[in-house]
Amino acid sequence: MPEPAVPQGTLLAFDFGRRRIGIAVGQTTTFTATALTTVRCTETPDWRHIKKLIDDWRPAALVVGLPLASDGSETDMSAAARRFGAELAERFGLPIIHADERLTSRQANTEFAAQRAAGQARRRDASRLDAMAAKILLENWLQSLAARERR
Repeated sequence: MPEPAVPQGTLLAFDFGRRRIGIAVGQTTTFTATALTTVRCTETPDWRHIKKLIDDWRPAALVVGLPLASDGSETDMSAAARRFGAELAERFGLPIIHADERLTSRQANTEFAAQRAAGQARRRDASRLDAMAAKILLENWLQSLAARERR
């Protein structure tokens, strides 16, 4: 069965968490991503803030990180991320792409520690860790897309 067509253009990526959602933006033409912001998620996500980002960036699709166990199986957080993705699709009518996000938070922590050591970030910037994780998630997904296109 052929793979579904990937929407071309701008993508927004979401690193879903029960307290915060990291958001990044990227391009399928350049295969690059940038950390944008972190949105609070108390009882429900801050849908107004998410809507504003979608209105501002006009993405072709939304990438939602899927937190899988180390063996690739789904977890309770995977189910929560899938529900978040389904609600994004329902509210905004955009295609949802689920992407494996294993180790993105660890990689974001490593990058943040390196930035602090180099004097490029401070402890108070730690709130951007979730946005950095979303950036890494999107970069990884875009790199896999680029590799598929080269084949």
